[in-house]
Amino acid sequence: MKGEFTQKGKEAMERFKMESASEVGVTLKQGYNGDLTAREAGSIGGQMVKKISPEQQYQFVRSGIKNGMSLYLVYIVCVGF
Repeated sequence: MKGEFTQKGKEAMERFKMESASEVGVTLKQGYNGDLTAREAGSIGGQMVKKISPEQQYQFVRSGIKNGMSLYLVYIVCVGF
């Protein structure tokens, strides 16, 4: 069912959280981590989101109407769910 985790899924998510915390320099304990600051907890969540939905860039060249000028457009897209 939607929103339910299996034990294997919970363990994978916990490893993912620990890995993300390590990458941003936050030390997590097994179990409860209510002593984290909002900044620390947010940095872990932000790192997890960056990995789940990476940013992609697309660049297009648009020819100008006058004097053969070109305009470079860069679109930065973050695809989420």
